Amino acid sequence: TWQGLHLCTNNVTNSLMASNGIAFVAFIFAFTVVLLTNSVHKVNEGYVGVYWRGGALVNRITHPGFHFKVPFLDQFEVVQTTVQTDKVMNIPCGTSGGVLIDIERVEVVNRLREEYVYQTIKNYTVDYDRIWIFDKIHHEINQFCSKHSLQDVYIDLFHTVDERLQQALQEACDLWAPGIEIIAIRITKPRIPAAILKNYEQMEAEKTRLLATAQAQKVVEKEEETRQKQATIAAETEAKVSRIQNDRKVSEVEAMKTIRKLEDDALLYHEKILTDAQFYKVQKAAEANQLLLTPEYLQLELVKSVANTTKVYFGPSMSSLFLELTDLLTNKQISKP
Repeated sequence: TWQGLHLCTNNVTNSLMASNGIAFVAFIFAFTVVLLTNSVHKVNEGYVGVYWRGGALVNRITHPGFHFKVPFLDQFEVVQTTVQTDKVMNIPCGTSGGVLIDIERVEVVNRLREEYVYQTIKNYTVDYDRIWIFDKIHHEINQFCSKHSLQDVYIDLFHTVDERLQQALQEACDLWAPGIEIIAIRITKPRIPAAILKNYEQMEAEKTRLLATAQAQKVVEKEEETRQKQATIAAETEAKVSRIQNDRKVSEVEAMKTIRKLEDDALLYHEKILTDAQFYKVQKAAEANQLLLTPEYLQLELVKSVANTTKVYFGPSMSSLFLELTDLLTNKQISKP
């Protein structure tokens, strides 16, 4: 009996020791897993890791990949350094006239530069965009609405709101958080009360009708202008054709005058030649006659003339009459130059 009891006690003791060993191994394994889980961590692409130890920010920035930290002492967060879009929703604001409107969504495209991550997180925590984007958008929109009327906010100046917001946010960030870049801002059309919206819709319909009327008037004016231009072009073309025809007629007249002048010059030259020839002929005949009319020739011609006459004169003075006539003719011939 004592031997049986001793064997039983030994078995129980061995069982307890084996169970304790297994539990210890399990505890060591579990503790190792917990340590690894709390020490090994991953940083994705486009982000950097920042660390706190005992609540104080550590001047340490890790890049994408696997990294280690002290378990249970270090706290780890990731901060995006690529371009991101923050959406600010449902922003109420009141205009200078007291009308309450609501802007459904404002999208802010921004980026935190990596070299300013530590400084920005130290000053404004990982929720830096809550201060400099979300809250700032609310503030700037309310400032804008309170200084302008509903007409300005909803119609006249709405196209400038995004530029105004971007400029205001960037100036504030440059002064207080220089690592934040405001790239672009997109804003939706404000929601206004239904009664006022109906008035604006009527105004837009009337404006559209007026624009259509003005466009129709422009079409009529353009058509009239086109007709006037066509008439002007036709008149100018007709004037050019008339001028060309007149120039052609003048050229023809000038050509005819030139031809007539040439013909007259030719005729004058021909007549001059004929006159000169006639003059030369007469001159030469006169010179020939001058040489021909000698005293002897004249006396011979006188005798022939007397001989041919049908009248016969008798008397004692007939011979002297012939001699005097012969002398007279001879003297005249000699006296000619």
